[in-house]
Amino acid sequence: MKLRLPRRTAKPAKELPLVKYRFSAIDDTGKKVTGVEMAVSSGAAHLALLQRGLQPQEVEEKTSWMKFEITKKMVPRSDVMNFTRQLAVFMRAGIPIMEAMEVIVEETQGKMLRRVLLQMIDGLRAGDTFAAVAAAHPDAFPNFYVGILESAELTGNLDVVLNQLADYIDRDMKARQKITSALIYPVVVALMSVVTVVILATFVLPRFVVFFKSLNAKLPLVTRMLMSGTSFFGHWWFVWAILIIGVVATFISMRRSDKGRAILDGWLLKLPVVGDLSQTAILERTCRILSSMLRAGVDLPRSMAITADSANNAVYYEALTIVREAMMEGQGLSAPIARTGLFPGAARQMFRVGEETGTLDQQLEVAAGFYGHELETKLERATALFEPAIIVFMGVVVGFVAVALISAMYGIYNQVNVH
Repeated sequence: MKLRLPRRTAKPAKELPLVKYRFSAIDDTGKKVTGVEMAVSSGAAHLALLQRGLQPQEVEEKTSWMKFEITKKMVPRSDVMNFTRQLAVFMRAGIPIMEAMEVIVEETQGKMLRRVLLQMIDGLRAGDTFAAVAAAHPDAFPNFYVGILESAELTGNLDVVLNQLADYIDRDMKARQKITSALIYPVVVALMSVVTVVILATFVLPRFVVFFKSLNAKLPLVTRMLMSGTSFFGHWWFVWAILIIGVVATFISMRRSDKGRAILDGWLLKLPVVGDLSQTAILERTCRILSSMLRAGVDLPRSMAITADSANNAVYYEALTIVREAMMEGQGLSAPIARTGLFPGAARQMFRVGEETGTLDQQLEVAAGFYGHELETKLERATALFEPAIIVFMGVVVGFVAVALISAMYGIYNQVNVH
């Protein structure tokens, strides 16, 4: 049975206005450059940067401060995975990519992905490459995805690479789901603890304060401490609100600057338990992405540049950028990796063996599996420690309130009996 694909008549081309796009890219020397490119679309801006000898990392429309967004909407990973796997099936069947995407977009339920695919189809009609139109949508396709596509289009094995990308996204989704599942119970317990404390401080304790004042009784020290704390939080709540808003605003502004992001990421790695978990997750992601790119035929310098950006940590980004520069100078890969001090002995050993035997992609795949298992184990241990810690903290808070109230009632009872 022959698959019949819908045919669409080509629309007459019309001249589109130029738009400013802010970009960050890697030049031939491995340095990061930023600037603004004028183009009719982000895909066209991506192509213009490639023609200038730059490797684009991020290309996004330059918006005014009035369009400020705290969080950027992202296409669900599950939608991207399904699209990638479906496109691989069509490509393997010998169907042209334009017609394949037209069929897929008709069956796509996700609104964000559907809008992205329609824009990609328009870009393909205009003559852009598949990697270029994908790069125009970083909210759907990350940098490593685009880098692998660029290599696949040059080598002609797009269907195989698309399957590999779908498998990677699938593994990444499962890892994220395990982390989320492990954190649900501790987060719920922590939220309930906070809600309990707020209810006690807002509704319960103020009534006891009025009751104690009406009796003019001498209260024990623990009760006076509790009442003073409640009064302070009740009368100066706006100070705490301003402080919280200030902390959140400072955090957001630091995350949006290179220097501030480096400071925050450095602090994150130094935190007990959380820092160890973050480092293990970064190592797993770094090894997995670098292995996938090398297996897809992407050259090592390009793979290192994209892997550094995909680490999602400024400390590791800077370290991997230095490693790439040292590698370009002929110092190899394993020695610069060891000098960073950010990779444990097992990872350094696998980098060295892979470099010496020419099996770097295989060694990195093994390392990614090892650190994935390590992450699961460490997450289970952290969760097992976090849950009793929250319960103990909750017990201490509730116990302190109970002791303060009971001791006050007992003291008032004794004073009444004396008189």
